[in-house]
Amino acid sequence: MAAVDDILQNLPIDQLAQQVGADPQEVQQAAQAALPALLGGLQANAQGGGAGSLLEALGQHTDDVDPSQVDPADGQQIASHIFGSNEEQVYSALGGTGASSGLIKKLIPILAPIVLSYLANKVLKGGGGGGMATQQTAPTDSSAQGGPGSLESMLQDVLGGALGGGTAQQTPAPQTQSTGGGILGGILGGLLGGGRR
Repeated sequence: MAAVDDILQNLPIDQLAQQVGADPQEVQQAAQAALPALLGGLQANAQGGGAGSLLEALGQHTDDVDPSQVDPADGQQIASHIFGSNEEQVYSALGGTGASSGLIKKLIPILAPIVLSYLANKVLKGGGGGGMATQQTAPTDSSAQGGPGSLESMLQDVLGGALGGGTAQQTPAPQTQSTGGGILGGILGGLLGGGRR
């Protein structure tokens, strides 16, 4: 859950609320539901030989992201790639967590590039800008020093740590006890075990 917490901490919730035309508290709740789903989808994409493709995508998103500058069409393409044919099911299920599915559909295309940037900072740059625009800059070509095997391992570690029992708000262990975690766990379980490709 550290990744979700890191990203949430750095999200300009008030700015996002204005951007999507919603109350900041609703945006916070929607982001708390959407981020684990995005990370779970990315973890599903990284399995079964997909880590190389995901690392390539991360290499294209090494710059920090200013949410007000996100191209929603690009963000939607990223979300469509992350969730594949499960995209509408994910939106519907996330709507069942208390956040409106309309808000989720507006927010995920903004959050998707932020999540990729966050992962790129963690995996390729070995640091953490949280995916938000900062003053830090680092050369992108220096990221390959560890070799593909170690980058794939780091990617799996970051994604695995992001989902390690933290998708339900107050459930430190498995997600089966919490209704919100159960819904989200079902989504992620479907993505992780569904072999979408």
